[in-house]
Amino acid sequence: MNEAEYCIFEISSVYLEKLVIIPTYNEIENIPLILDTIFSLQFQYHILVIDDSSPDGTAHKVEQLQSLYPNQLFLIQRHGKLGLGTAYIEGFKWAIEKGYEFIFEMDADFSHSPTDLERLYKACKYEKYDVAVGSRYVPGGKIENWPLDRHIYSKGGALYTRMITFMPVKDPTAGFICYARKVLEAINFNEIKFIGYAFQIEMKFAAWKLGFRIKEVPITFIDRKIGNSKMSKAILKEGVLGVLMIQLKSLFGNYRKRMQPPAQSNFSQTVLSENTSL
Repeated sequence: MNEAEYCIFEISSVYLEKLVIIPTYNEIENIPLILDTIFSLQFQYHILVIDDSSPDGTAHKVEQLQSLYPNQLFLIQRHGKLGLGTAYIEGFKWAIEKGYEFIFEMDADFSHSPTDLERLYKACKYEKYDVAVGSRYVPGGKIENWPLDRHIYSKGGALYTRMITFMPVKDPTAGFICYARKVLEAINFNEIKFIGYAFQIEMKFAAWKLGFRIKEVPITFIDRKIGNSKMSKAILKEGVLGVLMIQLKSLFGNYRKRMQPPAQSNFSQTVLSENTSL
């Protein structure tokens, strides 16, 4: 059995424009609600859920819901808790292979409002930015329902990242993002090393260093009401040390060349499900 198991309905031959990638681990209460809310927007979003063997049955719940959203809802089941960064990279490769034009990162817990998806999309589609970041730290952005220590860690981490990397992004750890396809095609994912908050920093840093235009769109970030936060000391440590490593890595060798994928990148994936096809 390979690392990931794919449960995918056949994608119709229509123009594939917008894909929202939602990594999950123990989100069985949130996942039906967030899916229904996004699909109810009626803006033709497709959703790819990437589940890391949630003990609570999140993946099974998504499988049950696929019949309600044929050719719109897709699922990758991975064996083991493999981390946020690897989940998104797997989703990016899947999106590139299928031909989506705008690829979104989004949490399952409603900390990112589905109604803001269109604002990120429009920044890339019509304002011609390459990356749109749902930002808590630009004018108009804010956070609701966080304790003081979370504010300190987050705001301090953002300032620390900007001081070390000089990257002109005020919310570098933000996880609500729209990437134009060309950005993901230009990044060598083998060079992306982190799996927690440092992954979010590293992806933005790579896009910036490769010359892509980034816009921060103000959002209201609302702390989850259902389920448990995935924050841990290990994630915080990775963020602190990861910023230093990201900057050091960019100072030695030809960073731009290393971050570009091989000329013959192959994003094909193996389909393991017996009763589905691509």
